[in-house]
Amino acid sequence: MSISAAKIEGHIDSYYAATARDVCDFPSLKGEMKVDVCVIGGGYTGLSSALHLAERGYRVVLLEAERVGWGASGRNGGHVGTGQRLDQETLEKKVGKTRARAMWDISVEAVQTVKELVQKHDIECDLKSGILHTAHKAALRDDFLQEAEHMHAHYGHKQLRFVDKDEVRRMVGSEKYHCGLLDDLSCHLHPLNFALGLTRAAKEAGVQIFEHSRVINYSKGDNPVVKTGSGSVKAKFVILGCNGYLGKLEPRMAGKIMPINNFMLATEPLSEAQCRQLIRDDVAVSDSLFVINYWKLSGDNRLLFGGGENYTSSFPGDLKSFVRKYMLRVYPQLANTRIDYGWGGTLAITLNRMPHFGRLEKNVFYAQGYSGHGVPTAVMAGKLLSEAVAGTAERFDVMADYPTHTFPGGTLLRWPGLVAGMLYYSLRDKL
Repeated sequence: MSISAAKIEGHIDSYYAATARDVCDFPSLKGEMKVDVCVIGGGYTGLSSALHLAERGYRVVLLEAERVGWGASGRNGGHVGTGQRLDQETLEKKVGKTRARAMWDISVEAVQTVKELVQKHDIECDLKSGILHTAHKAALRDDFLQEAEHMHAHYGHKQLRFVDKDEVRRMVGSEKYHCGLLDDLSCHLHPLNFALGLTRAAKEAGVQIFEHSRVINYSKGDNPVVKTGSGSVKAKFVILGCNGYLGKLEPRMAGKIMPINNFMLATEPLSEAQCRQLIRDDVAVSDSLFVINYWKLSGDNRLLFGGGENYTSSFPGDLKSFVRKYMLRVYPQLANTRIDYGWGGTLAITLNRMPHFGRLEKNVFYAQGYSGHGVPTAVMAGKLLSEAVAGTAERFDVMADYPTHTFPGGTLLRWPGLVAGMLYYSLRDKL
């Protein structure tokens, strides 16, 4: 993949924007419309919902405040992993083995759905297999072994294997890690190109997409009206897919999530030998730190590395330098490697790190709070949202019935509480 001369207009300056495919411009909403479903948000949740609903025969309008894929869906690490944000043994203790199994099955289908969408719609997004999760301290070895054994014995997940210290260090070219879990069922991709491919598929399925159409408010009732600055949509159903960019649109959801910022860089193109030394098998990698590092190789042999967070409304001034220090802790051998791109994005976390699905009214649905596990989970959320709108909500309710607690202090006081907690766990990482 070659770097284009200019990034997509309206997108941040990132490696993903510079290598975007299937770019379409959509008008802003003008005037009044009447449809079956109005989807708010042009990320994975909204795009997947709109596509799956259109394939069911619904008339769908999608409203995006910026550009499709502009938010976290176009800026993330591109990891498409199995499981929920909590491990299966923890879920079993919280909800019982039957529901934990149902949530596992949904997660596996989520990964399969991503792969099927890529194949069905011929989306060029550098899809590759495998995610390696690495342990940053030796004391985690028994936990990693136990997880592999549990997943083999109780879930038949034979594509997950334990990797010992010597092999994990050969696999990632770093002395920092003590063991790992390699999941060959998982995969990774170019997240913005995946989002743009979903956009094309939704458009071809008949979805009417409007960009630069920020929703101001919407009414309640049997036929809610969704209003933007220059138009309105009357619909039978509304889907909220705003996630970290929900803002003040819906106070009943806002206190359940916390927007945080995460950051990435892209190096200059590396030689094939360098790539194999850094990531021997071209899998995606993440580590076990609370504020995790995650990385992978791009389609044109760059290291894409994510590291560091902040919890304010602004990004660090020099993003390349901000992320570079995290990269060098893992790969000091890259000290002289040029950094071509640095960027950030906002995602939403929940207090328990599990996604937050639900209904606000009988005809208003939402999914949010993917907590860093958004690529497969948000795509699957769209599929489950389409089922719920169509009247078959059993699988949607498997996710919606999981309790999501409001952040202490709600939207007003959640920031200081979160910062204190994050600083505590960050200190534990360092110790």
